[in-house]
Amino acid sequence: MSRYIRILTAALFASSALSGAAQAQVTTAPADAETTPPEAAGTEIIVTGTRTAGQQAAQSATPIQLISQDAITRVAQPNLNQALTQLVPSFQAQTQGTDMASFSLSARLRGLSPNHTLVMVNGKRRHGNSILQVINGAFGGSAAPSIDLIPPDIVKRIEVLQDGAAAQYGSDAIAGVINIILKSDTEGSTLRLNTGQYYDGEGTTYSASGNFATKVGDSGFLDIALFHRRNAVTTIGDGQLQVVNVDGSAVTLPAAQAAFQPIYNSLATNKGTANINGGQPASSLTLAFYNFGYDFGGVEFYSFGDVSYRQGDALQGYRVPTRVCRNPVTNTPLSPGTNPANCFANTGQVGLVPHIEVKQDEFSVTNGLRGDLAGWNFDLAATYAEDAAKVYTTKSVNASLFGFTGFSPTDFYDGRFDFTQFTTTLDLRKEFEVGFAEPLNVAFGGEYRKETYRIGQGDAGSLYIEGGQSFPGYSATDAGRYARNAKAVYIDLATKPVAGLTLDLAGRYEHYSDFGDTTIGKITSRYDFSDAIAVRATASTGFRAPSLPEAGYSATNVGPTSAVLQLAPNSAAAAGAGFSALRPEKSTNFSMGIVLRPIPRLVITLDAYYIKIRDRIVSSGTIDGQLFTGNNTAPVRLTNSFINGLSQFQLVQNAITASGKQLDPFVLQSGSLSIQTYTNGIDTRTKGWELAVRYPIDLSFGKLDLSAGANYNLTKVTRNGLGALFGIQARQIIERASPIFKGNVNALFTSGRFAANLRANYYSETISYVRPNAGSITTGGSIPPINREFYEASVKPAVIIDAELAYDVTDFINLAVGANNLFNKIPEIPPFVPDYQPGSTFYRNGRSPYINNGGTLNAPYTFGPYGTNGGYYYARATIKF
Repeated sequence: MSRYIRILTAALFASSALSGAAQAQVTTAPADAETTPPEAAGTEIIVTGTRTAGQQAAQSATPIQLISQDAITRVAQPNLNQALTQLVPSFQAQTQGTDMASFSLSARLRGLSPNHTLVMVNGKRRHGNSILQVINGAFGGSAAPSIDLIPPDIVKRIEVLQDGAAAQYGSDAIAGVINIILKSDTEGSTLRLNTGQYYDGEGTTYSASGNFATKVGDSGFLDIALFHRRNAVTTIGDGQLQVVNVDGSAVTLPAAQAAFQPIYNSLATNKGTANINGGQPASSLTLAFYNFGYDFGGVEFYSFGDVSYRQGDALQGYRVPTRVCRNPVTNTPLSPGTNPANCFANTGQVGLVPHIEVKQDEFSVTNGLRGDLAGWNFDLAATYAEDAAKVYTTKSVNASLFGFTGFSPTDFYDGRFDFTQFTTTLDLRKEFEVGFAEPLNVAFGGEYRKETYRIGQGDAGSLYIEGGQSFPGYSATDAGRYARNAKAVYIDLATKPVAGLTLDLAGRYEHYSDFGDTTIGKITSRYDFSDAIAVRATASTGFRAPSLPEAGYSATNVGPTSAVLQLAPNSAAAAGAGFSALRPEKSTNFSMGIVLRPIPRLVITLDAYYIKIRDRIVSSGTIDGQLFTGNNTAPVRLTNSFINGLSQFQLVQNAITASGKQLDPFVLQSGSLSIQTYTNGIDTRTKGWELAVRYPIDLSFGKLDLSAGANYNLTKVTRNGLGALFGIQARQIIERASPIFKGNVNALFTSGRFAANLRANYYSETISYVRPNAGSITTGGSIPPINREFYEASVKPAVIIDAELAYDVTDFINLAVGANNLFNKIPEIPPFVPDYQPGSTFYRNGRSPYINNGGTLNAPYTFGPYGTNGGYYYARATIKF
């Protein structure tokens, strides 16, 4: 379905709703924090984590953090992911991706996978992403919903449930739930213009958004948000070490390639490779979102949905001028080249920087009825969503095609992904007087969900031998369609048996067509000793069904000197390597907390938690069969016994053969060859605590709203069922890829027309185990995995400061200026490897002299929690009608 048809469909849904429909909110709530008086702090009505009506946030038996629309607005970059990571201590947003993952950045709660957090809109499950995160550390394996596709201007508030809730809401809610509540205004419109850029002048961003609300008939509303954002690319480092030495001088080429020396000299002199290593991709996003409702009197109709289009362009790894050449006599590829005249035109001058471009269409709509029937409150809803992404390699070349024929296209269509989800739910609720202090709230219902996932293959040029440089097309063996359905029923009982004691018991049964059924439960309790102090605790079991992209995705990920085959867990190639089809993860959650209100307006919550996940789905990590050791030298083939009597080299070769794929001849002869997949390989245990404090103060000259939060989170692998397949690097990703401690403090001061906001986020150290390009393998021959040289790379603790000043020029116009990362904090540049000798070159030893930076001069670590782009300053104008 084209995006134009989707726009028309969304418009038809909205127009049909205008003829008579109902309120789309799960329940109504007081105004946002910007209009809520300080004495009302903690009295906001919540709808997440409970199925009772009228529950206040401060009375919740589970930890809930509320984010108002005003707080979201004061985070400069118009992106919900970035807003939440700066406002919620246990939330971490992905700052950078690799390949297509740059266009599907996701986020995590409590240090777990993005797949472990359920995202909802107006209390309804949000659809997943068609793009799978493949090789992105702690975010790997994620196909979680893209929060970035929800425009901030239509958000009324966000409720973050920081507790296991799979028994209440189903799969994915192991770490918690993010419920995005949309505006349901009947009047008023807002236009917001935002622009900014990073301190170094890169990544310029422009956005324009508007929210328009109107009353429909006597008892209806319609809210529409339109949003467009465009950002430029950012780059990393000062030059490529294939061309320049650490001191900035040109690499000296061997005599056989002396004809290229003037090109290398020119590149080094002019810093011609300084701005080619990609950080943030260039992208544009256009979307529309609506929320509609109409109350017929006892029966309500509601509808909400969106349509979006995203286009992105990400820089890929640099290929040197000698990389794509041919022998004109024998009509065969020649690498490395010896004569510029025999090399591809683009690479014969400056080298080649391929691009990956993604065009993503997304569409969703939810329609529902709610009301009262025979004393029961009912809610019947259906949601349909599609997410489709087309992938292209551009400004590239097929080296083998050029070598054999002297011709190659520069642009390739690599294939596409399609994900669809249809969900229908029925929820019933009624209160019964049973002699307790409060009525017994009985809620039960069911859900049916059908999902499909499809990979479409690329064009002929992208599939000819290795395809375009940087990213080959999806082959016939990659392509396929996967489908499943899930059915669920649940029951939830909540009451207060005696004054001050709250009990909530939930149970859920689900059946999946692809792996069977599961039954889980949850018990929640809270006891209020007084208005000033309460304790709460929960115990639950949970599960997460493997996503269809996790189970079905396969591809070849390539670099200038490497190829990694991503094997689908249910494929013959994965089975031959000793892996099996994915099973659901299972969890056990415990939490205990205290709520303090010692003085008026001050609310303090402290909650400790324990999460055990069994059969956790993780990446196997790269299983190397052959290692790159430098240009013009033989690779190291790992011949030690690994599995089923096969050496690692044989294992990888067998997987390549079973996949039916052809790889870059240069990589086959001289580069690194590896495989990886997803598997239920480990058990983990996560322990931590979360603190939240809020204290609004009335001053004689204004108001000061103070808030603070902290999260301590420690994950350990308690069982490794994969043995050598799950190495120390893969273990580190689970245990140390996130800060163990994160804290924030926020102060918002308002006085008349003036407002000032100051926010500080502290991130503890982040660790990554890295191995430099193959030169770090200092011994020859067969190298058992245990003897590889890994270095411990570290992004040190940091405090990131954000500041904003705003002024109401008139009653209708507000102007704001500010900065995120005010003091331009950037992760450390890696140190040199221990055996680095000044004057040595990348060309001579085949690797970067730095611990791990992809062969880029002065490039910082890319795995830190606050990214590599540094400080960002901005200006914003808000016009209200």
